[in-house]
Amino acid sequence: MLPVWGEAPHSAFTDLLRFQRRWFCAFREAQTHAGSRGKIRVLVSGGGSEWKTAALLSERGVDLRDPKLSITPDGRLMLLAGGTESHRDGTIGRQPRVWFSEEGAAWTAPHRILSPGDWLWRVTWKGAFAYGVSYTIASAQRWDVTLYASGDGIEYRKLCPLVVPGKPNEATLRFTEDGRGVLLVRREGGDAAGWLGQSRPPYVSWKWRSIGRRIGGPNFLVLPDGGMWAVCRDYAEAGNRVVVARLGPASYRPLLELPSGGDCSYAGMAWHGGRLWVSYYSSHEGRARIYLAKVDLPAAEAPTGRRSAPRNALLHGD
Repeated sequence: MLPVWGEAPHSAFTDLLRFQRRWFCAFREAQTHAGSRGKIRVLVSGGGSEWKTAALLSERGVDLRDPKLSITPDGRLMLLAGGTESHRDGTIGRQPRVWFSEEGAAWTAPHRILSPGDWLWRVTWKGAFAYGVSYTIASAQRWDVTLYASGDGIEYRKLCPLVVPGKPNEATLRFTEDGRGVLLVRREGGDAAGWLGQSRPPYVSWKWRSIGRRIGGPNFLVLPDGGMWAVCRDYAEAGNRVVVARLGPASYRPLLELPSGGDCSYAGMAWHGGRLWVSYYSSHEGRARIYLAKVDLPAAEAPTGRRSAPRNALLHGD
């Protein structure tokens, strides 16, 4: 585990991406976890050990949160973030934004996307289209999640509502080699256990299973060997932790706990050089800071369902 950044009173909500043979890490920095005006800092590194600021994005009167990085089909960096602002009548407004960059330092002006009240939490590009789930809060008891697609990252079309009860919100969508869509969704109501969904193209009909565990900041990758690995906030009796978990069609098994605690998680994930690279934030050493972990993973389970020979997951600090 390597410390990456901790100069702000509160640094959190990370994402990680390798672009043009360099590492980019984006996160929010502000005075507090919520209720203060957040800015998005983008760091760049050649090898992942030394980082410097590539850009600092802000918008007057707006709290920018939960930045997510992706690469568009035409080879540009795209940054997606939520934006919240307080109105004079005491209400809170929110709407997602996107920025684009050719090289990670100079960014376009923000484009507001979808509608006021939406929170498009992450997009994943598949071919020429970006897919992502937006959640809206219609009332104290009704939270809705909807799947959208876009060809340019700015204009989105609605694919389908997702029938997930229990106040669903943050969601990450990935795709398997055979084209299946897999969705991991955080829930705040009912038993608060995360839900895992699967769908075939055109991704308008989903089958759901509970993972039986409460999670926050859900993120996962489908690796080249077909194995799926997640990094989430785990709400354990001993306190919040950042965990690396093996994800199956109907299972979620935490196997490794990263150095973490308190206000933590919201990981960025990348597969590079045969290792899982993970950015995340944690307050276990005081104020919330950004960290980077490099993890060796066990092999994926064989197609027969028989597990490969056991091998401990190793956390590297190099």
